[in-house]
Amino acid sequence: MITRRSVLGGALAAAGLPFFAPGTSAGGEAHAAEALPPAGPRRAPAPVPPAFGTAMPVPPVLRPLSSTGDADVYELTIRKATAEILPGVATDVLTYDGHFPGPVIHARSGRRVLVRHHNGLHMPVTVHLHGGSVPPSHDGNPMDVFAPGTARTYVYTNRQPHASLWFHDHAHHMEAEHVYRGLSGGYLLTDDLEQSLPLPKGRYDVPVTIRDARFDERGQLAYTMSDRQRTTLLVNGKPTPYFQVAARKYRFRLLNGSNLRLFALSLSDGTPLTQIGSDGGLLERPVAVPVLTLSPGERADVVVDFSRHPVGTRLVLANTGPGRPEQTGKVLRFDVVRTADDPSRVPEVLRTLPPAAALPKAAVTRHIELGMDEDGRPDPRGFINGRMFDPDRVDTTVAFGSSEIWNVTNTNKRAPHNFHVHLVQFRVLERGGRPAGPTEAGLKDTVRVMPGETVKLHMTFDGFRGDYVYHCHMLDHSAMGMMATFRVR
Repeated sequence: MITRRSVLGGALAAAGLPFFAPGTSAGGEAHAAEALPPAGPRRAPAPVPPAFGTAMPVPPVLRPLSSTGDADVYELTIRKATAEILPGVATDVLTYDGHFPGPVIHARSGRRVLVRHHNGLHMPVTVHLHGGSVPPSHDGNPMDVFAPGTARTYVYTNRQPHASLWFHDHAHHMEAEHVYRGLSGGYLLTDDLEQSLPLPKGRYDVPVTIRDARFDERGQLAYTMSDRQRTTLLVNGKPTPYFQVAARKYRFRLLNGSNLRLFALSLSDGTPLTQIGSDGGLLERPVAVPVLTLSPGERADVVVDFSRHPVGTRLVLANTGPGRPEQTGKVLRFDVVRTADDPSRVPEVLRTLPPAAALPKAAVTRHIELGMDEDGRPDPRGFINGRMFDPDRVDTTVAFGSSEIWNVTNTNKRAPHNFHVHLVQFRVLERGGRPAGPTEAGLKDTVRVMPGETVKLHMTFDGFRGDYVYHCHMLDHSAMGMMATFRVR
């Protein structure tokens, strides 16, 4: 197994120091740029186009290379490619099999999926199934990378209920830039329960990844750690696009694919979004949400009923999250262009989850503090419980099969964070000392934690034994060191 230690140098890791010298981008432009072709002459790019000038694509669904009685096999090459993000401009991107936006894998609970990834880049990579309960050897640990010119097969046993998962690169110090440049894709896991419900299906069940970006004068994706100038919003890889819909119900599987940006999403006519799911699958009951907040890595499945609008209606999905409204206030426009039959409906009860009082008794209560330098230094560091990530250190040891309470606190005064734990889907019990709201009442693997805020989480470690990580999923922050290892034994 090739590790980040062998790739980036054992001396720094052994000393407990960052892999990159102070003042350099932690994995930033100098590193991932090696995978991209050298800059050459290009015609001057058009400026970022006005909103709603291009159609939103639907990500391609991958077909298995082969299928056996109990498994589907896929083969992908991680490679550089170009994509027309801005009209008429070829932008260099990193991709799974050339797809930008990333492709989607459909999976079913209890049926294995094997994905063989070939590394066609010039730096090491790893692939993490975000939200998946998988053995440590197939988790995509940030240090468990595979080298250029080699391949790695990940086996997903799918021993968990339905969920809108996703996969992305997780090579430490490079994860932020690799994902920013395109290395992510969807993994939609279903089961008999979800399939039995009369929710919108097929072409009316649409994955939607929302993220931000900044382009340089050549129309290339510009990457700098903690960049606040990523003000071009991309939806499925296109800047502020439109999407033509029929006058009927749609299910949209929303993912915040940004490195840092929080979104606060709402419909321009004031109609609430109907949220039916979160990270770990369906909620117990649908929730009418006037404004839906998503931090990086979080997912929310929503249903929008366009039948209340006549053909010709244009409805905007707006963002009131951080940023200037004229830059980041418009996300996506829905254009109602036809009528259609609609046999779908949203049941009053979607699934059954144990109430908080009936969850397994916690054997241990832990306190996790997320923090980073806020003193203006050029190379800020990220910490969990006051320590930067050290791949040789196990920060937390838990007993297999046990349940625990984790109180996660953001110690910063200005910087927001969020918290993602590998292996486990948890329950959010409290936010700021109050019971979690209905949108966070389902299974979660990523949760936002605002400055000075504490969230109380219930976790049960009954998946697999081994070493996993937890970290801030504002990926620039985890690349700065805001990550730690836990061991299930």
